[in-house]
Amino acid sequence: MNRPLAPSATWLTVVGLEVHCQLGTHSKLFCACAVEFGAPPNTRVCPLCAGAPGTLPIPNAEAVRLALRAGLALGCAIDRESRFDRKHYFYCDLPKGYQITQFERPIATGGGLELATGRRVRLRRIHIEEDAGKAIHDRGPHTLVDLNRAGVPLIEIVSEADLTSGAEAHEYLVALKETLQFARVSECDMEKGSLRCDVNVSVHRPGTPLGTRVELKNLNSFKNVVAALEHEAARQIAALESGTRIRQETRLWDAQSADSRPMRSKEDEDDYRYFPDPDLPPLSLAADVVERERADLAEPPAQRRARWQRELGLSAYDAGVLTGSRDLADFFEETARLSRAPKEAANWLANDVAAALAKTGAAGPSASHLTPPRLAELIALVARGSLSKGGARGVLAAMLARDESPERLVTELGLAQVSDAREIEDWCRSALTGAERAVADVRAGEMKALGALIGRVMKASLGRANPELVRATLLRLVQEA
Repeated sequence: MNRPLAPSATWLTVVGLEVHCQLGTHSKLFCACAVEFGAPPNTRVCPLCAGAPGTLPIPNAEAVRLALRAGLALGCAIDRESRFDRKHYFYCDLPKGYQITQFERPIATGGGLELATGRRVRLRRIHIEEDAGKAIHDRGPHTLVDLNRAGVPLIEIVSEADLTSGAEAHEYLVALKETLQFARVSECDMEKGSLRCDVNVSVHRPGTPLGTRVELKNLNSFKNVVAALEHEAARQIAALESGTRIRQETRLWDAQSADSRPMRSKEDEDDYRYFPDPDLPPLSLAADVVERERADLAEPPAQRRARWQRELGLSAYDAGVLTGSRDLADFFEETARLSRAPKEAANWLANDVAAALAKTGAAGPSASHLTPPRLAELIALVARGSLSKGGARGVLAAMLARDESPERLVTELGLAQVSDAREIEDWCRSALTGAERAVADVRAGEMKALGALIGRVMKASLGRANPELVRATLLRLVQEA
């Protein structure tokens, strides 16, 4: 494996990203074939997918709508009359010999995302295109082709060369992914190939023109993007410092060896022989359609985090956890509104609910019987003293599996909090029996010993005893003894 020299401080790295995002449709971009990850090879294919002569493409209206939402969510200018073009190249996974994409007039241009430093990463364009099939090269001497993916609707999001490091690229990709998820454009699951990234890297010395650009492919995780980018920058610097000229090429990244290898010389636009697709008219969007989608967009995740910290008093950590997905963020927002206890709602969702869901394997609260009204009711039961926090955890576990209200479950499970002074005192006296050493420690100011005594009471009461009354009663009995 080659090990390039570490980047020198006298060199600047310039990075642009091309992100391919699979749109969340049920069918392909120009035919009715299903989009289904993991289906048996070549079972989601029709004559159009296979490039049969005489077949005609029909645009998927839902794919266009989702591409529009992506452009709006990223602050782009929307072209209300974009156009489809043919991009010609010859490879085994492209049976037509061309890809339908948008070249001259993409659906969206401009826009961008802001990094934590306040620096803006500009977008050049977002265009709609069909995916190619999948070529499988590791099955002996032959290359196998699966056309299930051919024709799946994508958007390609092209950034300007505004990034300068692996850390910035990672931050940009995280922000892009959550923006697309919150806009309900795509699930952005890299393991399923619904988010893929190509990286363009060049280096140059300060005050000199930009260097020759090299494209890196086969990057199936954000971690690999960072590793490949940093490796390529170091490789170019080492080559230039040794007097070697950088070739404009496409390279494949090998995550196992942490190295890259040449794939092909990098094509220029003229090599693809773009021209307007004669089978597809211009793609027209009515003004009211654009404005309706703009109005329907959810508040962006970064703005939600800032608002929750400013208005609801959430910590930056909790706000970050609760914007882990659009569904979770919406669930918290509604629970906080209904309970009028945003901090308690955040604590429950970020800690107890998350832990309970992890045990069941549920993808999120909405995948269980838990709802915002029911979680708000559980929070209210604890706040009123009708249920201890320990008892509430037991009720929560039952709520995830059963379609019943918290109040009914409290009754069924016998978890109502006990605040009867006489019953509390009986439990406390039993806990003090044979605990002379702990009593002496409490008298000496050892509060850890008091915690152990409280634990004995809570165990005896099956978690139902009011902890504040238990604490006060134990302190009284210890002083009276």
